[in-house]
Amino acid sequence: MKKRLLGLTISLVAASPLLAAENRSAPVPASQKPGFERIHEGDLRADLGFVASDALQGRMSLQPGDDGTVQWIAAEFAKAGLTPAATDAKGAAGYLQTVPLVEYRPSAAANSISLRTSAGAQSWRAPDIIGGFRDDVDLTAPLVFAGYGITAPGLGYDDYRGVDAKGKIVLVFEHEPQETDPASRFGGTGNTRYATNRVKALIAQAHGAVAVVVMAEPNRKHPSNIERVMRIGGSAKRVPPLPAQALADDELRIPIITVSDSVAGALLAGAGMTPRMLQAAIDKDLTPQSRILPDASVSLHLENTVRTRGVSYNVAGLLPGSDPKLAAETVIISAHHDHDGANGAEIWHGADDNGSGTVGVVELARAFTANPVKPKRSILFVVFAAEERGLLGAYYMAGHPLRPLATTRAMINFDMIGRNEEPSEQTAGLIDIPKDTTNRLNLIGAGYSPDFNGAVVAANRSVGLVLDDRFDHENALNVFFRSDQFPFVLHDIPAFWFFTGFHPDYHHTTDTAEKINYAKMTKILQLSYLSAWRFGDDAAVPAFVPDPPGQK
Repeated sequence: MKKRLLGLTISLVAASPLLAAENRSAPVPASQKPGFERIHEGDLRADLGFVASDALQGRMSLQPGDDGTVQWIAAEFAKAGLTPAATDAKGAAGYLQTVPLVEYRPSAAANSISLRTSAGAQSWRAPDIIGGFRDDVDLTAPLVFAGYGITAPGLGYDDYRGVDAKGKIVLVFEHEPQETDPASRFGGTGNTRYATNRVKALIAQAHGAVAVVVMAEPNRKHPSNIERVMRIGGSAKRVPPLPAQALADDELRIPIITVSDSVAGALLAGAGMTPRMLQAAIDKDLTPQSRILPDASVSLHLENTVRTRGVSYNVAGLLPGSDPKLAAETVIISAHHDHDGANGAEIWHGADDNGSGTVGVVELARAFTANPVKPKRSILFVVFAAEERGLLGAYYMAGHPLRPLATTRAMINFDMIGRNEEPSEQTAGLIDIPKDTTNRLNLIGAGYSPDFNGAVVAANRSVGLVLDDRFDHENALNVFFRSDQFPFVLHDIPAFWFFTGFHPDYHHTTDTAEKINYAKMTKILQLSYLSAWRFGDDAAVPAFVPDPPGQK
C-alpha cells in the first residue's frame, strides 16, 4: 500500500445535503421481499441481549468474551448457510481469518523525547508526550519539519518537496490544510484520507523517515486529537488504561508519537517562523513550508512494561452470486465484534458500539440466505477483529483480502446503528445534533462515491429513514477514518459507514441493550438489505471518485 498511498489523489466533496423524506414511495421488489421480511426486530433484541451481556465481559480483543463472540458469529453464519470464506493454517475452509496481534502497554514514566541544539538540551515525558510503539525504540536523528506530512500528487501538493526525510525524524501537523475553507482542494471542510496520522506516518516511512512526531495545528478551531479523545471520558480515562494493540506484521514500521503545543514550539524554535506562522503560510495558498532544522537533533525513547502476542479473528462467510460471470465480484457487509472489555466489576457492554453492527450483519446473512432469489454478485459478510484498538482486523483483511479488492464493488459498514443521536461531551460545541433523531441515519463517505449515495437514497424510498451527511462536512471529530470502512477506502473501494451518531453512553459502561432503538435499527437493516441488492444486481457498479472537489 505504500505506493498507493504516495499516489493518493483524494479530497472529499462538499456534497449537497443528503436528506431524504421519511415517506415510503416505492414498493419492495417482489423478488427481494422474502429476505426483507426476514429481518425481525425480535431477533435483534435476542441476539444483542446476548452479545452485550455480562457473560461476554465487554468483548475485549484477545480476551475470552470476545473469543466467545467470534464463535457465536461463526456458528450463526453456518446456521444461515453461508459458505466459509477463510482458510486455516492447514488450508481447511472455515469462517475465521486469523489476525496476529501484539498487545503492549507503553511506559508513560519512561517514554521521552529529547532535543539537543547548540543552545543546550531539553527532555520531556508524559503528559507532554503521548503514544507508544509495539517495539521498544531508542533512536537519535536529525529533525525535519514537513508541514501536514502529506504527499498528494493528484491534488498538486507535497509537503516533502525540496526536503530529504531519509533517516530523519519528521515533525508534522495534525489534520490537513485549509480545513475551514469549503472550497479547499482537501475536501472542503470535511476530512480526507490524508487527515489521519497513520496515513501521514506511511507517507513519512515511504520518504525514508525513522519516526513521526505529531503536533496539533497551532491555529486550530477544534480540539486536538488528544483533547477530543479525553472528551469521551469512560474508557479514555479508566485506570489502568486500556492496553494498546497492533498488527504483528503491520506495514507501518516506524513509531508515531504526539507532543504538546509547548514541546512543538521548542522543536520548531530554529525554524525561522513560529508554528502559527508556518501553518498560516501553508493554509494561505498551499505553499509547503517544510525545512530541515539543522541545529536540532532529537532522541526518542519508547519502552513497554508489557508486550505479548496473541490472535484474534475476522469472521467471514460468503453468499455466492447467482450469475456465473458476476459471482466473482464482491459486495461487503461488515461490522466489528470487539469492544472495551471489563475492569474489575465494571463492564463496557458495547451494545451500540458495536453489538448493534455485529448482530446486524448476522441478521442480514439470515435475510439473504432466506431469500429464494440470490444477487448476481457475491456478498461477503465480515465481522472484524480489534476495531477499538485501531481498525486492526479491517487493515489486516485489506492487506490480506479473502476476495480480490479489484473486483470488490461496494462496502456497507455498520458501527453503532442502534441508538438515537444525542448531545454528549464528545460533540458539545463541535457539531449540531438535530432535535429528533429517532428516524435518522448518518451516512459517511458520500464524497468518494456519489453513485453509492444515489443507490442508498433510491433504496430508502422503500424504507423512509431520514438520511444525513453532516459528518462528511466536519473536521473536529475525525469521524471519517474512525471505523472499518476506512482501510478499504484507502484501496479505492466505494465504502460507506452507516452510523446513528454519538450519545452520552458512548464508550461508557452504560452502553447497554435496553437503550437500543430496535425499530430504527430494523429499518436501517432493511435499507442495507435493499442497497446491497442494488450493488449486487445492477449492471452499473458505483464509481470511486479519486478527486472529488470541495464546494465551488
